[in-house]
Amino acid sequence: MTFRIWRRLLAPGASVPDINNDDAWDISADVAVVGFGAAGTCAALAAREHGAEVVALDRFGGGGTTSLSGGIIYAGGGTVVQRRAGVTDSTEDFLTYLQLEVGDVVRPETLQRFAGSSVEMIDWLSGHGVPFDPSMCPYKVSYPNNKYYLYYSGSENSGGFRDVTRPVPRGHRVKGKGTSGKKLYGPLAQSAQSMGVRLYEHTRATDLITDAAGRVVGVQALTLNSAPRWVQQQFATAASLAAKPGVYYPPLRKVMEHRMRRLEQRYATPLRVQARGGVILCAGGYIANTDWIKRYAPQFSCGLALGTTGDDGSGIALAVKAGGVTDRMDNVSAWRFITPPSAFLGSIIVDQQGRRIIDETRYGAAAGQAMIRNHDGKGWILADAELMRERRKQVPVQSIWFQRLQGEGQVVLDAKRGANLDQVARAAGVDPDGLAKTVAAHNDAIDAGAPDPMGKPAEFTRRVGDGPYTLINISIRRSLLNPTPMLTLGGVRVDEDTGAVVTGSGDPVPGLYAAGRTAIGICSNSYVSGLSLADCVFSGRRAGAHAAVYGAEQT
Repeated sequence: MTFRIWRRLLAPGASVPDINNDDAWDISADVAVVGFGAAGTCAALAAREHGAEVVALDRFGGGGTTSLSGGIIYAGGGTVVQRRAGVTDSTEDFLTYLQLEVGDVVRPETLQRFAGSSVEMIDWLSGHGVPFDPSMCPYKVSYPNNKYYLYYSGSENSGGFRDVTRPVPRGHRVKGKGTSGKKLYGPLAQSAQSMGVRLYEHTRATDLITDAAGRVVGVQALTLNSAPRWVQQQFATAASLAAKPGVYYPPLRKVMEHRMRRLEQRYATPLRVQARGGVILCAGGYIANTDWIKRYAPQFSCGLALGTTGDDGSGIALAVKAGGVTDRMDNVSAWRFITPPSAFLGSIIVDQQGRRIIDETRYGAAAGQAMIRNHDGKGWILADAELMRERRKQVPVQSIWFQRLQGEGQVVLDAKRGANLDQVARAAGVDPDGLAKTVAAHNDAIDAGAPDPMGKPAEFTRRVGDGPYTLINISIRRSLLNPTPMLTLGGVRVDEDTGAVVTGSGDPVPGLYAAGRTAIGICSNSYVSGLSLADCVFSGRRAGAHAAVYGAEQT
């Protein structure tokens, strides 16, 4: 049997092995997983649970964007965490909300399967050591402090949603101080390795290897596993600095990525991995690829890249080289949260013309999308004197330290004040007449008992009262003080029953799967906190199980 490699092998002088010769492969397994974050660990675990031998490759040390995340799993239908918190939910209510939120991004039966497996998913994660806690946050917030781990993490309480299905808290924050993504990844990675998954760190997949029939049978990679210890330590340090510090200071990320490339070029050696059942691409999205952002989503080029340098679209590119096709590459989630404090749900958000932008109780990504697509990325929170007093009381008790630091910075350095609406509007560069009309319409609706002009539920509406007034700038722009976190939602199309990468005609690429943000999934149309990680678990398990079964059929 002959085979071909879709791209030129990056290793100098690399030769084409005979796949019938076991010596041609450096590593052999039933399933190879590329990327070892939430999707990768779940794919590996599912494949092992189905009896497959699994090898995982990760360019860094594992964890990916999952380790940087808040560690939220969006789940419902009556999970054990919800039940312990005294929350009543049903699969039907959960599905109804999801249908409103994500639209037609996947087939109805796929969304039904996702909703129907949600309770079992939390049990499965718990069984692999992921810690959850039923402490429910009593107020709506973008991310709860360390007292609370179950909360309203989407638009459940917002107009247009609660009118159709009752609001239920479904944001399951993994228990851990600060942003708790590491508490999600750590137990999953440990469980996978304890079950026999072989993880090769500091190993970058460069090509897919296919046979003459087009079936993916392996991965070509470059690895530092044979490099001197000091090289691996330098690489790990650079990767660590490029990750979270690099998110907030892109020049540092650029320098560290250059250093890692230099180390790989000098010390990495080729590694050929046989995958009898196929390869699962779980390499994240493409938010770190500035060229792709400029090409596919130029409106989102000023955001904070929420991901590691590994979120460069390399997994998507490998899938496309093998015949896959992309979708929704222009869809990026841009976050503009106004809470904490929860009192700000009663504020109004206006654009440069003084017009309302959105129901302020909507999820922060919905606000960000509205600002970018319809309001030139401009936005301000209008708060009266009483609202600012409530803010001062709530921030110390509702915020985690980084929220407090950012919020105080905004109020001190990025806000304008005025004794009246005209003064504050002129100080902020907002149209005074437009702002006056908006406030009048807002207050008149409340006084008349009429619905809010933007559909905000009555329990969250409040009159704009007496001054002095404050306009807090939440415009989407490059800013160290108030950056806009963004992540990409587009990826390669997959068969929704198996997770197999598909061609333009819808046929599967044999032996190739994708999961997480490398693939189109549940959250690829509209994102709320926890929906991406939940989809990573769902799609990773799906791909792992089917790759294991497919591998067994090939032997």
